[in-house]
Amino acid sequence: MALFSSEVLSSGWEFKLTEESQLDSWLPVAKVPTVVHLDLLDNKKILDPSLDMNELQTHWVGEKSWTYRCQFTVGSKVEGTKTVLVFEGLDTFATVRLNDTEILKSENMFIAYHVDVTATIAFNSLNTIEIDFESALLRAREIGKEHPEHRFIGHQTEPERIAVRKTQCHWGWDWGPKLMTAGPWRPVRLETYASKIENLWLDSTLDSDLNACRGNIFAHVDGEAGAKVLFTLSLEGTTVFEVECTPSSKGAIQTPFVLQKPSLWYPHGYGAQTRYVLEASLVINGVVLHRVEQKIGFRRAELIQEKDTNGKSFYFRINGIDVFAGGSCWIPADNFTPRISSDRYREWLTLMVEGNQIMTRIWGGGIFEEEVFYDVCDELGILVWQDFLFACGSYPTYPSLLESIEAEARSNVRRLRHHPSVIIYAGGNEDYQIQQTYNLDYDYDGDKDPESWLKSSFPSRYIFEYLLPNTLAEEDSQAIYHPSSPWGDGKHTTDPTVGDIHQWDVWNGLMKPYQDFPIMGGRFNSEFGMEGYPHMSTIKAFISDESEMHAQSLTMDFHNKANFHERRLATYVHENFRVSSADFKYWVYLTQLLQSEAMHYAYTRWRREWGTPGERRCGGALVWQLNDCWPTISWAVVDYFLVKKPAFYAIQRALRPVSIAVARTHNEWTKGHVAPDPTSKYDVWIASSNVSGVRTAKVELRFISIKTGLDVVDPQTEDVEIKPNGTTTVRENVTIDNPPTLEAFVLSATLSIEGEVIARDADWPQPFKYLSFREDRGLTITLSESRDTISITAKKPVKGLVFAERVGLSFSENGLDILPGHEYNIHVGGLKEDEELEWVFLGASESH
Repeated sequence: MALFSSEVLSSGWEFKLTEESQLDSWLPVAKVPTVVHLDLLDNKKILDPSLDMNELQTHWVGEKSWTYRCQFTVGSKVEGTKTVLVFEGLDTFATVRLNDTEILKSENMFIAYHVDVTATIAFNSLNTIEIDFESALLRAREIGKEHPEHRFIGHQTEPERIAVRKTQCHWGWDWGPKLMTAGPWRPVRLETYASKIENLWLDSTLDSDLNACRGNIFAHVDGEAGAKVLFTLSLEGTTVFEVECTPSSKGAIQTPFVLQKPSLWYPHGYGAQTRYVLEASLVINGVVLHRVEQKIGFRRAELIQEKDTNGKSFYFRINGIDVFAGGSCWIPADNFTPRISSDRYREWLTLMVEGNQIMTRIWGGGIFEEEVFYDVCDELGILVWQDFLFACGSYPTYPSLLESIEAEARSNVRRLRHHPSVIIYAGGNEDYQIQQTYNLDYDYDGDKDPESWLKSSFPSRYIFEYLLPNTLAEEDSQAIYHPSSPWGDGKHTTDPTVGDIHQWDVWNGLMKPYQDFPIMGGRFNSEFGMEGYPHMSTIKAFISDESEMHAQSLTMDFHNKANFHERRLATYVHENFRVSSADFKYWVYLTQLLQSEAMHYAYTRWRREWGTPGERRCGGALVWQLNDCWPTISWAVVDYFLVKKPAFYAIQRALRPVSIAVARTHNEWTKGHVAPDPTSKYDVWIASSNVSGVRTAKVELRFISIKTGLDVVDPQTEDVEIKPNGTTTVRENVTIDNPPTLEAFVLSATLSIEGEVIARDADWPQPFKYLSFREDRGLTITLSESRDTISITAKKPVKGLVFAERVGLSFSENGLDILPGHEYNIHVGGLKEDEELEWVFLGASESH
């Protein structure tokens, strides 16, 4: 009996323009998975589209059809075996031929195809796979014309993209270029077997007391009768469950499962990330023909949506513990995803843990991520919010597309459902905002007939409220589903009392001051952001001409894809900071400080609204966005090269397990007839994610003159009992004088436990542009002899001290406020022997 074998067809490939027929048209492919742009780059047929404005010189690639081929040899036929070609992902309109016989046509890049080629393949001979990839750009336009019954509405470049099951941001987005890829973007494999195991799945629930886990193990056997399947579950090498089953006549297996006192999987900071190994072995006559293994975790995930005094809650509870979901949104980490290595995925996700982020939202205009992404999230304890792949569109619902969408959803839920990190699926991204913007039909409470939705001007509702949730329930009955992001019980998507919201009235929309973030939050803030430039090291990596290295250059504008980015960024910078220098580096710094301050306002204030049990006003905050797909200016808090912006550290500080925050009221200074308020009110609070009992801590408040560095009011200290997993109010609505009664001062809060400072925060007068930094700050920065520790002190308050970063140079903290009376120590890694630290702070050019 033949054992299962799988050969990855990664080498021996060539590609060419489909229209070319000359023998020398074929060019070598370094490896598969790949996309055509990578192969054109390797063969020096295009310039790097991430550099300068080269993107424009590559648009022709997406307007062409491309052909890939691979030649490989297969050995002798073994009686009773099946030979299958597996295409894990074809981008996107693909026709596959084996030895000149068509074996597959695909129109969906998110579905893996298994094609039985036993009758087509040539044994003991050379075989040729040939794949034609039709231009998705041109095909989308044709589909638009073929379906006049549907009104194609899709924001971001071409609306016809919504009819194509391809990564939506390939058409270009407001942070990424237009690069229409094609090719075998995921592995191609040749499988040979007499029998194999498919669709292994342990579907279980935890008892209410978490002391037992029970459910069923499912699998399917493709192949000969007479096999048995041995299921084993082990923890750290010890078998804790074992059962042998006989498949049905159709190959189906279902067997009950019970495990007492399971070790549970928790998000990081709340417990261990325990994972068991589930193994299924296919045995015939004592011989193991095939073995499948999964790492799984047991946990109970709940989305708590209960009516309360603020409307209806929206937060997650894991294993009975309420969890504030502080984190970020995730886009594809490269325009060409096949070149993202497993190590690079790990680096990205490790950064999240370093930044105290607990949730990532995989955005609906991207991809179902690679297996390694979810594996690392499982390992590190990062919760995953997975959008289905729809974004900013009113999607058509003609039968063949619905069939493809269902197959796509089913295929990917089966792939992801064993991952404990994946706790929620959402129907898509901002699709209901399209319904609102264009006044499309939507009667959530009055029309509950899915068939009528198909006939409405918003047929997408059928996808988000019928097709996807039903398919998900069939494949994973315990999964949490949310119709879209944002969405809340069919109400307007900006309703802050229910569901999740995308708060874009800072930056976009009304362009509210970022200082208004505290009063603009919803029950769960799943998108919000502020643009900031990357560090100079990254800017130098995407602009080669030094004369273009200024804020108003064509190349700089070209690398910022956001609508009206210049007026928005300039407005926010000039509203808040004194722009007294035309120095480009200082402009870069001001945008970074702007982004950092905006994140500080959002995360500290919304985490405050985590509140206490029964009063969870805000359940989470996910910044748009963690990462970039190319070197650019965007909302990302970490750039394409994994170089952290100051905003990353602002979020890191706000999401510490125990953090302190201080805030005073600020007068709106841009309205007409504005006059400074003679007094302000300030609040101080502590946010904790620790679930253990009450802890006693010491809070120190100082009121430090910006001009002199002296206290304008005597320091105040008090002992505080920190509430577990919630918010502790230290001071609320305390009145304090403003200038001219008191000099302009920084309000500083320090939190200590058993004599150790564990958190700090500072509130500065707003806006910064009114402040003077003429007096020398007395800033002292000392690098240790080992060149791995920086010690910092100041005699007068220093705002936003930022050290320049680059690839390979990392800091434990950055973007700090330095206040008199404290020594700040930062760990630095990767500083070269002859490399000098570079830094800047607000008003550095004024100080003398």
